[in-house]
Amino acid sequence: MKIGLVKEIKVHEYRVGLTPDCVDAYVRNGHTVFVELDAGIGAGFENSEYEAVGATIVSDKKKLFDDSDMIIKVKEPLPEEYDLFHEGQILYTYLHIAADRPQAEALLAKKVKAIAYETITSREGGLPCLTPMSEIAGRLAAQEGAKYLEKPFGGRGVLLGGVPGVQRGNVVIIGGGIVGLNACKMVVGLGANVTVLDISASRLAYYDDLFGSRVTTLFSNRSNILKSIKEADLVIGAVLIPGAAAPKLISKDDLKLMKKASVIVDVAIDQGGCFETSHATYHDEPTFVVNDVLHYCVANMPGAVSLTSTLALTSTTLRHGINIANKGLEKALADDEHLLNGLNTYDGKLTNEAVALSLGLPFENISF
Repeated sequence: MKIGLVKEIKVHEYRVGLTPDCVDAYVRNGHTVFVELDAGIGAGFENSEYEAVGATIVSDKKKLFDDSDMIIKVKEPLPEEYDLFHEGQILYTYLHIAADRPQAEALLAKKVKAIAYETITSREGGLPCLTPMSEIAGRLAAQEGAKYLEKPFGGRGVLLGGVPGVQRGNVVIIGGGIVGLNACKMVVGLGANVTVLDISASRLAYYDDLFGSRVTTLFSNRSNILKSIKEADLVIGAVLIPGAAAPKLISKDDLKLMKKASVIVDVAIDQGGCFETSHATYHDEPTFVVNDVLHYCVANMPGAVSLTSTLALTSTTLRHGINIANKGLEKALADDEHLLNGLNTYDGKLTNEAVALSLGLPFENISF
């Protein structure tokens, strides 16, 4: 199979979909790999490193798309890339199309066979290709939230861990999944007062077992959310419904309950965000203010730590990519129900039910 590795064009996106070691694995399996010029530079990988393991460096992006059977990326294709795809081409990347109807319509119109990292499942019921980025995003949420609480960045001027004789900062984490857990580890480590809300009693019990009295756990309902955000210096939105758009849990009016210059970090922004006031931002202008509350809503947070993120991501995506290349997409999907769950579009059809429901488009159940 001919594999095309694309240079990301999203603002301040420095990750890359394959490391030189990954390219070596494809080449050793008998495949041809085209690497767009400077695709790996942002993550610290030189063109010469890809060439050394057998890749061909291509400076013409259109030619790379034209010549490739499968395109490997990190982030979703942007509008300027839509017309580069051809019918039947395989796309292997994060898609997040539940909150991106134009992208969904473009992939359907082009009849792209799109596999989304974020909906591939595992035997254990997890999302193995999303997990490493969720771990990183959760840890960054705490790190960035603590930074933007500093007065020069527009925050309240609060040190989350406090000092002897001064009250600690209050952190509220909405959603106790992978993002929430990793955010919690960080803010507990900083010494903050931490409250975690989730709809799963068993998940809350897990937090209680893990953190004990260092964390307050609450069932996630509107009453508890509103009570919690009143006292919060930092609120981290860590809600995930796999494949679907995130629910809006805090409204614009609710922000009036919060302290002036408190901070919101919406990690769910890839799926539309879990705060009504959220909209996607970029690393060069990461924040905005609504009702005196600072919002951090960067949609590609892990891109800021591109080397760590690239190594973590490719360690989980390589196996499925090699299987697709070795067997062909249809045979790979037939052999692996978990990879099949990653299929979002195929031959002009929307094949993920949660995505279809979020977009209000027809769903087609496809088997191979």
